Amino acid sequence: MKRIAVFCGSSEGASSIYMEHARLLGKELANRQLELVYGGSCLGLMGAVATSMLEAGGKVIGVLPEFLQAKEIAHPNLTELILVKTMHERKAKMMELADGFITLPGGAGTMEEFFEIFTWTQLGLHKKPIGILNIHHYYDPLVHLIHHMADTAFLQEQYRNIAIVDADSISLLNQFYTYQSPGIKTFSSTN
Repeated sequence: MKRIAVFCGSSEGASSIYMEHARLLGKELANRQLELVYGGSCLGLMGAVATSMLEAGGKVIGVLPEFLQAKEIAHPNLTELILVKTMHERKAKMMELADGFITLPGGAGTMEEFFEIFTWTQLGLHKKPIGILNIHHYYDPLVHLIHHMADTAFLQEQYRNIAIVDADSISLLNQFYTYQSPGIKTFSSTN
């Protein structure tokens, strides 16, 4: 494992605990000599992960659509900034570059990124670990929803635990090394 993609908000959130954990994740990635692939912004949790990683001597690759660079939100000190045309290209590039994915708190864009990677796992487009850093129980409702989807047969049972969920970045990353992909979705009339 060489690179981890991080999906998270461009906001700081309502509690300082979110920023604190984002910074801790950046430091831990740098300590493990893993490179960060992320959305390229200097704002919110995105900026906190990147800045803390850079301060710890880590390599950070930002993938940013040109229209967002024009709004001057690109992090100024990245190891590498890859500009793309669309949000779709951004996700595809991040998926290509990363060996695993961690989702921190965020809004609709973060959820969209998480569910796309989730879906790509089901379809067999990758076998990379997916993690949810469940800071301050932020993702308890999402975890409940995933279980509800499995309980009601809208999600195959093998995907109930598709994501490694942990409140601690060290523990979460440790589990990435033993991750087993749940396999490719089977198609039937019942799910």
